[in-house]
Amino acid sequence: MAPQISPPPSPRQAEHPGGTRALLRLDSFARGVRGAAGLIGRAFTASERAAEEVLERFLGETFGARMARVPLSLGSGGVDPFGLDPQWAKYAMAMVAILHRKYFRTEVHGLTQVPAGRVLLVANHSGQIPIDASLIAAAMFMDAEPPRVVRAMVEKWAVGLPYVSLVFSRIGQVVGVQENAKRLLAQGEALLVFPEGARGIAKTFDHRYRLTEFGLGFMRLAIETDTPIVPVAVVGGEEQYVSIANFEALARLLRMPAFPIIPQLLVPGGQFPLPTKYRLWFGEPMRFAGDPDDDDAVIDAKVWLVKQTLQSMVNGALAQRQHVFW
Repeated sequence: MAPQISPPPSPRQAEHPGGTRALLRLDSFARGVRGAAGLIGRAFTASERAAEEVLERFLGETFGARMARVPLSLGSGGVDPFGLDPQWAKYAMAMVAILHRKYFRTEVHGLTQVPAGRVLLVANHSGQIPIDASLIAAAMFMDAEPPRVVRAMVEKWAVGLPYVSLVFSRIGQVVGVQENAKRLLAQGEALLVFPEGARGIAKTFDHRYRLTEFGLGFMRLAIETDTPIVPVAVVGGEEQYVSIANFEALARLLRMPAFPIIPQLLVPGGQFPLPTKYRLWFGEPMRFAGDPDDDDAVIDAKVWLVKQTLQSMVNGALAQRQHVFW
């Protein structure tokens, strides 16, 4: 066999013997980048397919078909004025759907009582993390007909956390200020509020399902915008993490609304919420008239009526359930 003879180096290569090696390294790096991009692309396609399959299994139809029945005003960028992106919402709903259908096995009652158009869903705060809000949103999208997208009013401190503001806006949640609430209701949206605020998540286990003081803002908003209030009783969330105390000093230091002391977090696997069975009860719409700028005492009397109605619904739901986990 004749020996193979390599071609002589070009003058540039002869002058710069490291040039060939540099070009080879650049070419290798470029191939690596293309390979990584391809891998990311395949992973994204697989995750999108998985999300579609999960939702179609639980919805009985594609996410797109269900979303098409939700009135949304999307701009040229594919998001609504508050940042809601249906693509992000699809991934979020796929994860919540598993919690809603399989992990917490949510029972939903009274959905047909939620009126069309703008509405304030007023719920008791059940648990230390917003699983209650996620399951209410899942029920309104997955179980109601026509489906609704629920907008939750997020505490201002939460959107200051890294990446949280972007994620919340992309899945349709907004900072809890009056201006945002009025704009959403003017668009005919379903708005979810927890009048207990941070007080609701600071409750210890021995005070579970006892409603704390309500803020007055939601009532002034309902009167000003002539919006019906639908009380929503949430049962099941206050046993998922057992809080024995609220470390108020540490909460202030960390600029958090509350810092619950939860011993189960120290147990391996205890970081996951216990698989309690959630029960959601949607009550009859309540309407209030008057002057939104009335004295606090006048507004408080109306808030008291909502609070007592909701507490009665919670008590009734607790009396009907036979076990925390089923």
